[in-house]
Amino acid sequence: MIAGDLNFEQNHVTIKTNKQERVLHMQSTDDILYEGKSKSVHPGPCADSVILRYKDTATAFNGVKKEEISGKGKLNATISNLIYAYLHENGVETHLIEILDETTVAAKKVEVVPIEVIIRNVAAGRFSHTYGVPEGTPLRRAVVEFALKDDALDDPPINESQILALDLATATELADMTRQAVKINELLITYFAKVKIRLIDFKLEFGRYKDGSIILCDEISPDSCRLWDADTGQKLDKDRFRQDLGDLISGYEEVLHRLTSGGFTS
Repeated sequence: MIAGDLNFEQNHVTIKTNKQERVLHMQSTDDILYEGKSKSVHPGPCADSVILRYKDTATAFNGVKKEEISGKGKLNATISNLIYAYLHENGVETHLIEILDETTVAAKKVEVVPIEVIIRNVAAGRFSHTYGVPEGTPLRRAVVEFALKDDALDDPPINESQILALDLATATELADMTRQAVKINELLITYFAKVKIRLIDFKLEFGRYKDGSIILCDEISPDSCRLWDADTGQKLDKDRFRQDLGDLISGYEEVLHRLTSGGFTS
């Protein structure tokens, strides 16, 4: 990431640093490569990059429940950027190149592997419903699961044999994704514990970069994690929206406040 002064004009952003001045041309909002539930993807300033814009849209149950919540995109972007900076400092390669503004980043262009990697430290959500384990039950070891990235099918669970049979990823890629996910989980448990937040579970996505490497992409935020207050068990994540537990923004703001007051800055 490049930290520096940002000057905005109608169609470009100039990033000034001590060593250089760079201009990244921002594409029109009509130039959309992909429209996701929480972000839109636009052409980047070069062939190997894209521009990601976080949206204020909150969704649950793969879009069945949907609402525009002002400020959500900014909070998710800020939290994810903080986490990605921390992971980068600890040897995890991500797609993040530069922070362009409060809701926009430049990222490496990747071919997204159509598999979600889910890490569970505590029983909750689908795991509790599927296996009859009460929510909040600590697991004796972290669970690594795969799900097919397909909203129309409700992101069904998929195992390694099925992934290989459908040629969605190679055995080497799966092993690499699992290794990275386990490392990221260990890093994030420590990261959140310092600000008295329990990392219950979370979802990761990976992509194939131009050199063939598998790198972390998408976001890590309260949209993609279950985060509970370590003392009270209060939910600070998207379950507030899924389960109608109250103001979603206040939960996300609390996560950001703890991370920044705990000394974590991008």
